[in-house]
Amino acid sequence: MPTRDIIHDNVKNALIKDGWTITADPYIIAYDDVTLYADLGAERPLAAHREGRQIVVEIKSFLSPSPIFDLKNALGQYELYRAYLEVTAPERELFLAISHTVFEEFFQRPAIVLVVKRFQLALITVNLETEEIVAWTSS
Repeated sequence: MPTRDIIHDNVKNALIKDGWTITADPYIIAYDDVTLYADLGAERPLAAHREGRQIVVEIKSFLSPSPIFDLKNALGQYELYRAYLEVTAPERELFLAISHTVFEEFFQRPAIVLVVKRFQLALITVNLETEEIVAWTSS
């Protein structure tokens, strides 16, 4: 079982505050002979009479000395998860959760915006202090 990211509980609490039900912690992605562990699975009913929305969330703190290194690692995980989820759980949307500070200081740089758009990264931005979701973004 992988180690939880340092902001795991903050993100989880923010999702719960936002009305999400955590259905898996971690969310297991199994395909053929490969088993991966995304950080969270969650769902949220859209209405009592309609099917709810289901998501998988990978959480990253970007705390290493090189945020580019962190992005390469996060992007690799994200792409692996996306490939296997397309086959095993196509109803689930994949998101990368980051802090609002990381979003403002790193993800707004033009070179990073290009990567986010190119790889169509869906992001959840969280205020870690208030444990609230600041933004949902999809490229």
